[in-house]
Amino acid sequence: MKKLIVVGDRVLIKPTTPNERTESGLYLPPGMQEKEKVQQGYVIKTGPGYALPLPSEDDEPWKAEEEKVKYIPLQAKEGDLAIFLVSGSTEVVYQGEKYFIVPQGAILMLEREEDL
Repeated sequence: MKKLIVVGDRVLIKPTTPNERTESGLYLPPGMQEKEKVQQGYVIKTGPGYALPLPSEDDEPWKAEEEKVKYIPLQAKEGDLAIFLVSGSTEVVYQGEKYFIVPQGAILMLEREEDL
C-alpha cells in the first residue's frame, strides 16, 4: 500500500463483509446490503484534500517559482468506518483485494474510535 497515492478529495476504502459490524453495533440492514446502493468499509488511505487555487500575481516577475499547492484536508481519516454511496464510487482490485475509490462527497457517515 505504500506505493499507492490517492489523489485529491478521494478516499481508498476496503469493504467489509455484509454481516460484519462495529463494536458500537453499527450495521446496515440486509435490505440495504442486497440493493448495494450503500456500502460500508474501512478507510485505508486518503488523498490530500481539496486543492486551493493559487492567487494570480503576474505583477511580480522577480518572485521565485516555488509556490506550493495548498489543500483543505478531508474529514475521513485512516481507520475510520465509512458508509458511502456505491453509485459515486469506483471499484478496483489491487493485489487480489477489492477496494473502492470514493470521493468525499459520496461518503454519508464516518465512525471513528476516538471520542469527539
